[in-house]
Amino acid sequence: MTAAWNAAWREQELAELAARDWDLIVVGGGISGVGILREAARRGWRCLLIEQRDFAWGTSSRSSKMVHGGLRYIAKGQFKLTRDSVHERQRLLGEAPGLVDPLSFVMPHYQGQFPGPKVFGSLLRVYDALAGKRTHEYFPKAALQYLAPGLKEQQLQGGTRFFDAVTDDARLVMRVLGEARADGGEALNGLKVLELTRADGRVIGLQAEDSESGQRYQFTAGVVAQATGAWADRLRKQDGGEHIRPLRGSHLLLPAWRLPLAHAFSFMHAADRRPVFVFPWEGATVIGTTDLDHGDDIDLEARISSAEVDYLLSACAQQFPHAGIGANDVLSTWAGVRPVVASGAASLKPSDEKREHVLWTEPGSVTLAGGKLTTFRLLALEVLNACAPMLGKTISDQGGAVFRPLIAEPIAGLTAGQQRRLAGRYGCQLPLLLPLLEQIGSDCVGATDTLWAELAFAAEHELVLHLDDLLLRRTRLGLLLAHGATEFLPRIRELCQARLGWGDARWQEEQQRYLSLWQRCYSLPSEQE
Repeated sequence: MTAAWNAAWREQELAELAARDWDLIVVGGGISGVGILREAARRGWRCLLIEQRDFAWGTSSRSSKMVHGGLRYIAKGQFKLTRDSVHERQRLLGEAPGLVDPLSFVMPHYQGQFPGPKVFGSLLRVYDALAGKRTHEYFPKAALQYLAPGLKEQQLQGGTRFFDAVTDDARLVMRVLGEARADGGEALNGLKVLELTRADGRVIGLQAEDSESGQRYQFTAGVVAQATGAWADRLRKQDGGEHIRPLRGSHLLLPAWRLPLAHAFSFMHAADRRPVFVFPWEGATVIGTTDLDHGDDIDLEARISSAEVDYLLSACAQQFPHAGIGANDVLSTWAGVRPVVASGAASLKPSDEKREHVLWTEPGSVTLAGGKLTTFRLLALEVLNACAPMLGKTISDQGGAVFRPLIAEPIAGLTAGQQRRLAGRYGCQLPLLLPLLEQIGSDCVGATDTLWAELAFAAEHELVLHLDDLLLRRTRLGLLLAHGATEFLPRIRELCQARLGWGDARWQEEQQRYLSLWQRCYSLPSEQE
């Protein structure tokens, strides 16, 4: 693996990477893109990933954080998607504990409301059968009130508990990317692809611009795989057929003490009968999600609207009427754009669009459109199978584990839970974190589970180009701490400025940029103007 990921390494290596001939260049640094890179690297392909902003910058850091099979897909008859998803969920739970962890969900049932206990139980029997194990259980009203105090009691019949999983989606991207790099794959962020290079009716590479210097580079490749999410229509040759329908999903984050939960709660919003969730995540409580057409420029960071805030707060008030949750309780917000393949029916509601993916191909290029976080490994294999004939290669196997087993020695000063968490997030890179733990110690940042040493690690090894990379994706401090972690910026500067190679003027510029971004896109709309 290349030594420390830092700005100096990036500047030294960029020209050299552009001079190589690649089997595969992956465009897009979200979970789909890093999954493709990981599967190509394990097979010894000469492969490079290029990301226009930052790894996980788009949907893959702003999802609902759930690794799930999708119960509603069963109701829509998408059994294969559900089966694949629950199998991959179980795989990830087994391979990456501490990063992907089980989460119990409770669906309360009220008199006269759909779905009732019998219908929902029938869906869960299919769901469990697809996963190969039974995990759901029905609780009558008295037992449910003990299991889930604070729920709306009027006309409550009982509730059904089932299990899915939860993750830190941005750290999942970084873990998969770390595995790919350990197998010889290369990756750079801050490189925007301007156009694909074509010759004799075939894609032979691409031209990219460095966001830091403005310099342009020409890359050559046997095949280009595009996993650009909401940008999937931008570079490919379009034939007027299928296209991406960008849909926005927004979330509110509350301090856990304002709404402490032991389970995730899934229920239907009274306004439109859409499923919404309230669930524990990273020591806080999330309310989400919305699902509506995103009409803003996709090159601008997505942000929640006032109407979405009201929608999510009303969902919380509907289900937890005595909690009294209001806008003043919100720590932060985030909004992501889902790249859903449009069905072609203009009148179809966003929530009714299917979540199936498609591949669009032309000679020398494969574009992945749509897809789910949970099934990223299967999507990667499908893309490689489409790319291989263009390279004169074959994919003879279905791939092994995404994450190699990690045998970690006990780390002095850390609890078993902390060690599990770090092993899950850093995997094969964990040995690089140990010297920093010895030097900096095992203190956490504020009331979060994030260690100060993790900030130093990211600054040294994870190609942080801007402060928001560090505080919104490498760590989640900008979401989990009040006012975007403003109170902690002096200590973060002390720890990270030299490691990032930034002078005082650069730090001040980055801090101002970050706080402006947080105010505009990660706070409440009333604070965004």
